[in-house]
Amino acid sequence: MSTAQGHYSIGLDKTPANFVPLSPLSFLERTANIYPNHTSTVYEGRRFTWAETRDRCRRFASWLVRRGIGRGDTVAAMLPNIPAMNEAHFAVPMAGAVLNALNIRLDAASIAFQLDHGGAKIILVDPEFSAVIAEALTVMHGPKPLVIDVDDAAFPGGKRIGELEYEYAVAAGDPGFAGIRPQDEWDAIALGYTSGTTGNPKGVVTHHRGAYLNAVSNILAANLGPHPVYLWTLPMFHCNGWCFPWTLAAAAGVNVCLRKVDPAKIFELIVKHGVTHMAGAPIVYNTLINAPDAPKAGKSRPVVGLIAGAAPPVAVLAGAETIGIKLTHVYGLTEVYGPASVCAEQPGWDDLPAAERAQLKRRQGVPYPLQEAVTVLDPETMQEVPRDGETIGEVMFRGNIVMKGYLKNEKATKEALADGWFHTGDLGVLDQHGYVIIKDRSKDIIISGGENVSSVEVEDILYKHPAILFAAVVAKPDPKWGEVPCAFIELKEGAHATEAEIIAYCREHMPGFKTPKVVVFSAIPKTSTGKIQKFMLRDQVKSAKAISD
Repeated sequence: MSTAQGHYSIGLDKTPANFVPLSPLSFLERTANIYPNHTSTVYEGRRFTWAETRDRCRRFASWLVRRGIGRGDTVAAMLPNIPAMNEAHFAVPMAGAVLNALNIRLDAASIAFQLDHGGAKIILVDPEFSAVIAEALTVMHGPKPLVIDVDDAAFPGGKRIGELEYEYAVAAGDPGFAGIRPQDEWDAIALGYTSGTTGNPKGVVTHHRGAYLNAVSNILAANLGPHPVYLWTLPMFHCNGWCFPWTLAAAAGVNVCLRKVDPAKIFELIVKHGVTHMAGAPIVYNTLINAPDAPKAGKSRPVVGLIAGAAPPVAVLAGAETIGIKLTHVYGLTEVYGPASVCAEQPGWDDLPAAERAQLKRRQGVPYPLQEAVTVLDPETMQEVPRDGETIGEVMFRGNIVMKGYLKNEKATKEALADGWFHTGDLGVLDQHGYVIIKDRSKDIIISGGENVSSVEVEDILYKHPAILFAAVVAKPDPKWGEVPCAFIELKEGAHATEAEIIAYCREHMPGFKTPKVVVFSAIPKTSTGKIQKFMLRDQVKSAKAISD
């Protein structure tokens, strides 16, 4: 420290008056105090105010503490987008614990691994998932967590498997409980698992500081403004709902809970509650665009939709406008709290033709407002690639909105955070404006006759075909070219197309070496968050069971 700088440190210490560790828990307290009677949550016939939500979170947190839950303990949740799942994002960290929101589409073995690995002491269970949780508990190797049932009148099936019901614990808690604030911003707030397409998934540990900053970044990136009405089309278990439970508390907004993605229900809720914002994967918007009862865009203010994915098809970006949804593309991973970059719009884009505007908006873009950096680097030299839209490198992030690391996996943590950057594994380029454009996952790039073929680029062309609902392109081994593109196609209801027609269509819109050589018509496997499971398609190609040369 220089002598001059030392003058600004002597006797000027951190105290409770001038330093408080950043935590999204402060958002709930502030909003409940300022807007106590403002609606916080609506779900089916239930409605809560922010004061009621704050009190319910305090009650459950105090109950957790009385059951012995404390700093560093893990509380898991197997819940859909219902009020209890939103409340868990506050109540669990208010008890000093770490929330592990489980993917509701997982099988028993995967759930058992995560409960064991994360050491969950308590798990909240919706009746829809009671059977799979009961099975998971039987195959766990370590101590089994206490099960708390979360009844839901909107789902009359299922059965209780727990020791008690959630509302009992809430009622038994103390509404005056002050909560346990983090001792350090670096304290863990959540544990989330990667998709684990090969081997066991990695446990991503995030901290209070990052959750706070990304929650605020969401407000800025999506132009939420005060009191937004947010429809939960994005799973809350996915990267903690991209931090939106905390975002809605900061913005004093309304959580419109939705148990599952249902186009008719979504359109109904948008009108009924005056929804202003939503978020999801391309599959969600594509489903809405192609729904038989999809409304036409009216004169009212469009719903702002955040869309995430490697590169959303132009057809989806343009199509959403026809049903009254204006999409903003964001990009990220579990390791960066969900979205941590945004395709920031520039003045004049709204005046461009729809197709041209959509082409600009599909880029991964620039850093989130409170993220330090996102760029494309040569992984060998760690130098930024030229801004020519051609030179491929690896997309990397740096900043406060990056995970602490992988739980109990020091080797993977060091590799992911090597050289001062988080390595995403995504391949991309930088355009002349410095916007990131993803070309593919490193494992999805197709090398045909020495030429790189971006599966994302081929898919974008396929999505423009009027008969195609979903498309995925993977590499197929070829004795002459090494690899060739193979397209898996899921057609729209009532539509018809042949392999020859699809290949001919592609030849009209792309070079021959990029054109799929094989087309397979089938249902395309997807994750619960709408991501196409390409690893399963690659396995099909390798096994040659579904494809004949």
